[in-house]
Amino acid sequence: MSADTHVSVLLAEAVAALAIRPEGSYVDATFGRGGHSRAILAQLGAQGRLLALDRDPAAIAAGAAISDPRFTLVHAPFSGFDAVLDKHGVRQVDGVLMDIGVSSPQLNTPERGMSFRFDAPLDMRMDTTQGETAAEFLARASQSEIERVIRDYGEERFAHAIAKALVAARGEHGTSRTGELAALVAQVVRTREPGQHPATRTFQALRIHVNRELEELSLALPRAVERLAPGGRLVVISFHSLEDRIVKRFMRDAAHPPQPPKGVPVRAVDLPQPIIKLVGKALFPSDAEIAANPRCRSAVLRVAEKI
Repeated sequence: MSADTHVSVLLAEAVAALAIRPEGSYVDATFGRGGHSRAILAQLGAQGRLLALDRDPAAIAAGAAISDPRFTLVHAPFSGFDAVLDKHGVRQVDGVLMDIGVSSPQLNTPERGMSFRFDAPLDMRMDTTQGETAAEFLARASQSEIERVIRDYGEERFAHAIAKALVAARGEHGTSRTGELAALVAQVVRTREPGQHPATRTFQALRIHVNRELEELSLALPRAVERLAPGGRLVVISFHSLEDRIVKRFMRDAAHPPQPPKGVPVRAVDLPQPIIKLVGKALFPSDAEIAANPRCRSAVLRVAEKI
């Protein structure tokens, strides 16, 4: 598999969950390398429309290979959902697909700095045209801030010791490369789950922080539902518990809004109304898909429909 290859996870299931109408309008909020977009276009008729977003310039470049008048690709994070739809004259859409998290090309390209498998500059940005790199964050953040990021986003129980070591390293040579970070964490973290590199959780945490991944997701979900037409579907694929927790809670709360305490006199018409309904149960990759693509083993697909 080349560095630029990306296997779309739960491809058939995600596209089926959108319940595509040939003349409908859809958004692929995380284009990646276009696997989901191509599958959606294959089900659209001549009047259908697909708007895709991605914050990664490499993904935008790859999207140039799709020459289809029904397709538009925009360089934007999915929190920019509203602005992108407004700019392109789209008021409502019939479905939104979000495939959250890092892509294989991002992990497999050494200079992106997202993997401890290569020694490369510690960048980690999904959008390489703007923002602070992981190396820049580690060079200026306080020990308590670094600890909070590694603990909260990596669920790392050795966060304090790792943060202390990272700050101490500034006095020597700093931590500007993936190899330096991986080696430093390996010295601090003496025990880890079998088969997991000691730096796995730290790399995840820094990547999530640098790209504001959880904030982006929290902003995008309500905006996506707001722009759905009645009967439109929101389909979200997440890859770790922090993401899935946000998706699960958002869908649950939107489908079951809080009700006033029992006995409080409120007219039925004034009660909070659900804005979506949950569709089916969470879906997971099959054993065959996991065997073919081990990175998909943690994927979870959830679906909701606008009421």
